[in-house]
Amino acid sequence: MKTEKLNLFSGVKTFVSTALTLVMMSGILASCTEGNSKNNKENEALSVPVLELQPQSVEVPQTYIADIQAVQFVEVRSKVEGFVDRIFVDEGQYVKKGQTLFQLSSAEYNEMVNSARANLAKAKAEQTAAKVEMERLQILVNKKIISNSELELAKSKKAVADSHIAEAESLLKSAQTGLSYTTVRAPFDGLVDRIPHKIGSLVTENDLLTSITDISSIFAYYKVNENEYLNFMRDKIESGADTFSEQLTLILSDGEKYGQKGKLETTEGDIESGTGSIGFRVRFPNPDNLIKHGASGKIEMMSKLDEVYLIPQKSTFEIQDFTYVYVVDKDNTVKVRSFKPLQRYDIYYIADGFQPGDKIVFEGIQQVKDGSIVVPQAVAAADVYHDLISSR
Repeated sequence: MKTEKLNLFSGVKTFVSTALTLVMMSGILASCTEGNSKNNKENEALSVPVLELQPQSVEVPQTYIADIQAVQFVEVRSKVEGFVDRIFVDEGQYVKKGQTLFQLSSAEYNEMVNSARANLAKAKAEQTAAKVEMERLQILVNKKIISNSELELAKSKKAVADSHIAEAESLLKSAQTGLSYTTVRAPFDGLVDRIPHKIGSLVTENDLLTSITDISSIFAYYKVNENEYLNFMRDKIESGADTFSEQLTLILSDGEKYGQKGKLETTEGDIESGTGSIGFRVRFPNPDNLIKHGASGKIEMMSKLDEVYLIPQKSTFEIQDFTYVYVVDKDNTVKVRSFKPLQRYDIYYIADGFQPGDKIVFEGIQQVKDGSIVVPQAVAAADVYHDLISSR
């Protein structure tokens, strides 16, 4: 009986020992499996699209603040003092050259004309009398009835009468000119601006009556720096094209591009010493009178950049004032690199400082970090720059 109990106890002990061994081995195997899985995930390389950079020559738009003026703009001012008797036009009205705009009071100038005419008539009468007297005395001298001295005196009186006529004619012309100034006419075809003086207002000499603007065409003046001017002129000289035949775009104040292209006509004669800039003038047709004198806008001018790199914006990220890309080296290791864009163009940054053949992570930059091992998948440059190529 005692022997049977000992055998039963020995069997239970063996079973427990075996079970514990199995549990421990199972734990070890599970730990090893988990560790191997973790190591495999860590060693697994991420597949990312990569763009190979090559230097390019691109034409990019540059914008310049423009001063927009009518092709003709004249302030119409009174030349004489008087009251405004009549106004024949309204503000904003289109007028033709020579059309009457205002009539100032003219009674005083009419009197001056009448007085000048009377003086002229008197001078002519005196001239006639002096001429008759001179002719009479000439007959008497010829007959030796009187001396020649009396004839010379008559000739002097005739000369004085002639001078009185010249003076009277000048006064009449001056009075007629003053009278003509009371009728104010349009100096050219254009639009009437604001009319500050109404009927009955007293205006003095040089008071502003209105302004006339011819906006059938408009001038846009803008300035470029000396380097831009030199590059522009060299390109034109090398291409053999007419320097001032370029067609430019005007961007209006609402951001819309004006429908008419402008012709670059001329440039200023010298470079400003203070700013180092020089002015260009562009003429734009304005058939619908959309653009007014004094409007604001920008000139868009194409500028050529050589040996530059186009970096897609989605391939970059920014930290504070610095811009970064991920560069993939020959060992397929990702390295973070900063660069300073020359400017932004559409969805690209224009930059220099890279080397031909440099490869950058094209997209998915959130999935990589500095030092990551990746499997690069080449992206065709034609696909990346398709939008840029299509817009040229």
